[in-house]
Amino acid sequence: MSETTILSPAPATATAPQVREIGIIMNGVSGRMGYRQHLVRSILAIREQGGIELPDGTRITVKPLLVGRSEAKLAELAARHGIEDYTTDLDAALADPRWEIYADFLVTKARATALRKAIAAGKTIYTEKPTAESVDEALELAKLAAEAGVKTGVVHDKLYLPGLQKLKRLIDSGFFGRILSVRGEFGYWVFEGDWQPAQRPSWNYRAEDGGGIIVDMFPHWNYVLENLFGAVETVYAQAAVHIADRWDEKGEHYTATAEDAAYGVFELEGGVIAQINSSWTVRVNRDELVEFHVDGTHGSAVVGLFGAKIQPRNATPKPVWNPDLEDDHDYDADWQNVPTNDVFLNGFRQQWEEFLISYVTETPYEFDLLAGARGVQLAEAGLQSSREGRKVTLPSLSID
Repeated sequence: MSETTILSPAPATATAPQVREIGIIMNGVSGRMGYRQHLVRSILAIREQGGIELPDGTRITVKPLLVGRSEAKLAELAARHGIEDYTTDLDAALADPRWEIYADFLVTKARATALRKAIAAGKTIYTEKPTAESVDEALELAKLAAEAGVKTGVVHDKLYLPGLQKLKRLIDSGFFGRILSVRGEFGYWVFEGDWQPAQRPSWNYRAEDGGGIIVDMFPHWNYVLENLFGAVETVYAQAAVHIADRWDEKGEHYTATAEDAAYGVFELEGGVIAQINSSWTVRVNRDELVEFHVDGTHGSAVVGLFGAKIQPRNATPKPVWNPDLEDDHDYDADWQNVPTNDVFLNGFRQQWEEFLISYVTETPYEFDLLAGARGVQLAEAGLQSSREGRKVTLPSLSID
């Protein structure tokens, strides 16, 4: 009788997850938005957490290359955050295959030229908005990227605000019934700069430098409206330069040539009417710096950056107009707070993570340069409406 030897299986060898490092050219990181939101709170936050883990166990990490005009500023930022690479030579950075993604946070006037270079270099693009100074130029960039096979992404940060994510859940659940209208209030008082420094750069108030609240905010309102309520079909807007006398960063007086407030009415597909006031000359008397009031047949909601409160149809009070008696009813108490039952990331970082995952997995990304062009289109139509004193219809945009 022969003996049979049973061998124990060899112990499994632990395999480290595959890691892919993505080099990102970050142009304009010395600016307020480029530094705080995109560099510190997004890319460096992703780096510090060890990257992004994909469902298959692989991991994406990021490596930034800082680009700007001042080598001294770049060197200081790099030293402060332990970043190895920085340069003032954008062309050399675009020619280097180590850097796969070009990210743009420049002022609007400089953006289109840089994006054209990045497209010609075959880089994947992630950019702030507005993507260009005119809809024709924005659409041209979208077409160039499509023809070159370049993946693009445009910042849609307001959609990632906790308050708007709560609003999206309410919409998706059918809470509102048929949505009737949207009223938005955005803004705050920006100091003129004489007795107290302004909170915004002076170029914001010079049309010749790409300033103006319509160019700044209407691209935001376009993607908020079209992704939550329906595409914008018409706009009537009234722009105003309420405060013409301002003082710049050096304390020197200048005359504002770009509007500091805009009052817009938007007709959306499906019949929803939206009204949004945008102002840098308003003193805040609301819970947050931006609020949207949404009314529907079955309920209403008021949402801001973080908060959200609702009033369903079956809990709506019955106000009665009587100007002869003081009304002591507490209308605020008639609203119910929507609980924060999820963990919300910084909106810029969350969108960065989604874009990086889409890039690595080669999946479609909806917030592309064509979406960015629609935002520029609304801003351009808003300025035209104010200039001509009429409602302007927005035609459908296509790269075909």
